[in-house]
This record gives sequence, structure tokens and C-alpha cells, in this order.
Amino acid sequence: MPKLLTFPRRTSQKWRWLLPILLVLLFLITLIWLPWQAQRMEANERQEQLIADTLWVEQAIQFQLNRNEEIVQQLGKDIVQEKLNPATATDRFRQLLKSNYEIHRIDWFDAQDTLVGSTSESPLFGEAGLRGSHPQSSVIDWQTRTRYLAPTIEPNTNNTYLLSCEIPLIKGNKRIGSIVVSYRLQGILEEMAPWWFAQDNQISLLNPDEKVLAERSAGGPGKNIYTHLRQLDFPGLTLTLRTNSTKNEPKLLANLLVLSVVLLSMGLIWSLLALWRDINRRLTAEGALRHQVAFRTAMENSLITGLRARDMEGRLTYVNPAFCKMIGRTSEQLVGRLPPMPYWAPEALDEYQQRFTQILAGAITSKGFETIYQHANGERFPVLVHESALVNEDGVQTGWMSSILDISALKNSQELTRQQQEKLHANARLATMGEIASMLAHELNQPLAAISSYTTGAINLIKAGTIDNTLLQSALEKANAQTLRAGHIIRSVHQFVKKTDINREPVSITSLIRSVSPLIELQAQGSNVTVRYRLSDNLPNVLVDKILIEQVLLNLTRNAIEAMALCPPEQRLLCILASCEPESGFAGHVLIEVVDRGHGITEETAKQLFSPFFSTKSTGMGMGLNICRTAIEFHSGKLNHMDNPLGGTIFRFSLPVK
Repeated sequence: MPKLLTFPRRTSQKWRWLLPILLVLLFLITLIWLPWQAQRMEANERQEQLIADTLWVEQAIQFQLNRNEEIVQQLGKDIVQEKLNPATATDRFRQLLKSNYEIHRIDWFDAQDTLVGSTSESPLFGEAGLRGSHPQSSVIDWQTRTRYLAPTIEPNTNNTYLLSCEIPLIKGNKRIGSIVVSYRLQGILEEMAPWWFAQDNQISLLNPDEKVLAERSAGGPGKNIYTHLRQLDFPGLTLTLRTNSTKNEPKLLANLLVLSVVLLSMGLIWSLLALWRDINRRLTAEGALRHQVAFRTAMENSLITGLRARDMEGRLTYVNPAFCKMIGRTSEQLVGRLPPMPYWAPEALDEYQQRFTQILAGAITSKGFETIYQHANGERFPVLVHESALVNEDGVQTGWMSSILDISALKNSQELTRQQQEKLHANARLATMGEIASMLAHELNQPLAAISSYTTGAINLIKAGTIDNTLLQSALEKANAQTLRAGHIIRSVHQFVKKTDINREPVSITSLIRSVSPLIELQAQGSNVTVRYRLSDNLPNVLVDKILIEQVLLNLTRNAIEAMALCPPEQRLLCILASCEPESGFAGHVLIEVVDRGHGITEETAKQLFSPFFSTKSTGMGMGLNICRTAIEFHSGKLNHMDNPLGGTIFRFSLPVK
């Protein structure tokens, strides 16, 4: 019995707990500080991104307005050089509006601030005119310099502010007029601020008094969490670009780093608990291991099936007590030995060696095999051996495991059963003798009756003195044929009862029915029954014993004729049908049906119809239908019956196609 493993107890295990506790405290501190730090970092990143995007928008506005100013200045030079008249200049102004949607209108004033040309029909500054709206006292001398005018409300609107840029026209050192380019502040935001920026931010333009002149908020109002102000410095005017982000403050749990820390801390706590449970389980396992070893030892000692284990070289590595008891040797005498084994019988040594070679090659059968083992006292006994691969916990085969069962009692039981079966067969053969007598008496009735009829006819011809050699020869030949037929019947029935191979041969169903039709019609004439045949063309041959099938037909037709004895003469119709139709339910079979218009079969009679010695006739033996069914089933066919819709019964049997 293997010794139990023991685990030395240590005097102190504090170090196992100290390190996890310190790690937990460290991660708890990190868990408190890191989320706040991560949130602040993300908030700073959003603020910096907002500042950078605002600066980009401010530069885009400044660049586009400066570019427009340069284009208008070039047009002003053409006007000063008198290359453009008012009509042509107005057309050029309109073309500039088509390619720059942020420009609302362009006006051309002369030296007296009188409107010369404009892209709009309504006046820009009303009745006060350009100087009246912007008196000279309010600005420094802008006679020769470009300036931006204070935003004004667009005429005929409520709250749409216009930003106007006045570009002077200088000829020599004298001002001869000016061009005023007007922008809608709302249009500047819509055309020059990208859609993605407006989607995430509320954009506003403010005057120096912080009054909102224009605003764009495609993504909704700002949350006043991330904001930025940027000055738009124009000559003579300063506006403020304010951006207000629509984003909320970053959430702590949405931060991947924070989530990782939480999961790591939870994992560490779980590992600490797992370590504590593992120590307790190890202590529990030490006690359970002792109980398991004792239990397994008791279980092995109580087994009646022998067990043995072998390594890849065939060396025995383990045997249980049942195997040792089976062969009369101890485990010390067996473990560690290589073939040949001491329990191998000398006369079967070659068989053992061959089977051992097959096992080493991996050719193991799952069904097991029988062999002979030798007890230590020299006694031989049969065993049933099952081999299986022995696989370790890594899935690697390390040898073979065998279970050995002593089947001596089973063999003795099988021999006793065989002897009892032989006695049963002998009794069955004795019982068959009665069946032979009944069958012969029943089946020879027809040929003997035919012989009697033919010989009586021949005697009557001789007595009458009018001997017709042709008729006499025909009668004697038919009588002789029936005699031979009776002999065939005796041999066929005798072979059938003995359950030996019957003389089967390929037979045409059509020729078989035609050969037996004279006897059928002979029986029918005596009862005034009309016989009709419906045989399908090209019926395949069947492999049968012709005599037996003819007797089945004679029995079924005789029963049908007798069933119509009390029917009106016009109703006495016997039909014999043969077909080979899949839809009949007998695919691959030839189906033969005997149809009568008799009294039919009651439900009570149908239950015992094929039982031996059951008959509805006063003179019947009750063996005809039973013998018919036995003969058909012997040919792998089926015999059954059904009600005739026109009255009477239909008996049908099938025979497999050759």
C-alpha cells in the first residue's frame, strides 16, 4: 500500500499574508488617486483641443477676410485706372459673391459717399449715408486706409448684423471713393466654421460690450464647462470669438485606465481569498486523502474483476488483489516482470506472444478477446480480456490497462444451454411428425380425387364398349400425372417440415397459375362458379418451390369456392389476379390475389383465422390456412386478407422477385 504524502507545517506563514495586504493597500491608494488624475488629464486634453480648434477657426476667418480684401483691392485698382465702368464693376462684384458665399453685398461709393454701384437694390446705411453712419470724429483718419465699420443691423431685418469693410480708392494722394464689402456675421460662422466643430461647440461672435452679434449651435447649447475666447482684430474694430463646448465632464468609470485598475484590484482581492481557501482546502485534502486511500483499497479488494497495468515495454506496473487471487500469485511476484508471464499456459505461448506484439503496436480491439490462463497450481481456466490505453493527465499514453474476467462459470452455463437446445430440437422433430401426417392428409386430397375421377372415366369408357383410345390415353396420362404430383407433394412437404433447403427455382407466375388452373376450374364447375384471370404482362420470375405455391393456390381457391356455395348463381365469381405494382404496398414483390363474392369473414373469425386446428367447416381440419401462411413466409413473403368492397373476401400473398 503506498504511503500517504504529508505536508510539513511551518511555524509562521505571516509572509504569505503580508505581501498581498500591502499590494491591496497600494492599489486602493492608486484607485483613489488615479481616477481623479485621469479625469483632470482628460479635461485638460479637451480644453487644449478646444483652444487649438478655436485658434484654427479664428485664423480661417482672418485668412478668408484678408483674401477677400485683396481681391476687392485689385478690383479697386482697375476702377481707379478707369478700366471698369459702374456696370462692369457691378458684374464683377456679383461674380465675387457667387464664389464667396460669406460676402453678403458689395457697394461702390464716390468721393462724396454717393452710391455708384451695388449688388443689392436696398441702401446699405439708409438716409444717413456712409459718413453719416460713421462720423469722422469717431475714428482716426481713414481716408487712405482700409477699415472695418462697427456691426450694424441689416435693413429690413430684426437681429441680423452686418460687418462692413471699407476699402478706399486712392488716385495719386487723393481719395476718389471707396468700396464697402459687407458680411453677415451669421454667414461668417456658417461658412467659415467647419461642421464638425460646430457640432461639438456653440460658436458666438461678441462686440466689445459682450453683446452676442451672431451664434451657431448645431449640436445644441454649450455646457459652459469648456470655453474659450479669441479676439478677432480688424483695422478699426475688434470682435470676440467665443466657443462653448457641448461636452460633459469625463466620467470616472468610462475611463479605460480606471476600469483596468478596478478590475485589477478586484482580481487581487479575489486571489487573496483564493489563497486563503486554498490553504484551508489543502488542510482538508490531507484528511480526505487518507479516507480516499482507505476507500480505494477496500474497493480494489472487493472487486471480482482482475486489473493489471503495463508500461509501453509491456512491464507489469500494477495488479489488483482480484487478479492475484485469480492466478494464485502475489503482487510482488508479478509487478516489474516482462513477458513471458508466469500465468501464460505453455501450449498457448505463441498466441500470447502474437497478441502482445499487436498490443505494443497499438492494435487494440474494443470488443475484448478470450484466452486461457494458468493458475499457480497448473489449472487452466478461460478468461475474457479487455485492453485500453492508459493515458496520464497530460493526454500522453504511458501504457495499457487490462480488465480480466474469469468466464469459467459462463462457459459451463453455455454448455448446459447448448445441451438443452439439442433436447428441444429433438422434441420439436417429434412434434413435426404429427404436422407431417396432417399436411399429407390435407394436401393429397386434391391429386387423389383427380386420380379417382380420371380412372372412373376410363372404366366407364371400357364398360360402355365405345373405347376411344385418345380419350382413354388422355385420362390415364392425367391420372399418371396426378400420381407423380402426389409423389412430388409428399417429397416437398416432407422437405418443408424438416426445415431443409427446398428445391427453389425461377418460376414464371403466369405459367404457375396456368398449370394449376385445370384443377381450379374442375372444382369450380361442380359448384357453378365462374373463374376469371387477370394477370399483368411481363411479370418477373420468382424463386420458389413450385409445388408448395400451387398447393397454396389450390387451398385458397377451394376455400373461396366453398364460401360462395350458398350465394346466388350470378354472384358466384372467382377472380385470380397477379401484378407487380409499387403502389400496392409490395414493392419488389409479385402480388397474387384470390377474390371471392362469398359470405365474408366475421371479426371474431378473423382473429383466429390462421390459428392451427381452427376451422369454420364441419369437416375441416383447420390446417389449410396455417400451412399456407407457413409456406409463404418460408419464401420470405406475406399472406393476409381483407374485405371485398363488393362482398366476400380477398386473400393476397406476395413473393419476392428473383
